[in-house]
Amino acid sequence: MTDEYVHIANADEVAQGKTLVAQVGDREVLLCHTSEGYFAVDNQCSHAAARLCEGKLKGHKILCPLHGAAFDVRNGSALSRPASQPIATYPVRVDDAGIAVLVGEVD
Repeated sequence: MTDEYVHIANADEVAQGKTLVAQVGDREVLLCHTSEGYFAVDNQCSHAAARLCEGKLKGHKILCPLHGAAFDVRNGSALSRPASQPIATYPVRVDDAGIAVLVGEVD
């Protein structure tokens, strides 16, 4: 995968307080629209591999549907147990063409 922004949605497709799942290469990315803007994170909980898109977005927190762990979508940090490891975040670009994310190579 190259280090290029990939278009995943039009701005009007994701209402504030909602999320959208997009496949970018071999990764499933969760786009979150908060009052602070758009943020993109891995769609998998770092604790039990649950899909975060099945949880709730509350403010800047995404809640895991399996055990209730919370993550900050702005920086990926784990905010509550049982999760202790962060989730990956990706840069988001919003322009006239829509919403794009940058998902580069994993080290």
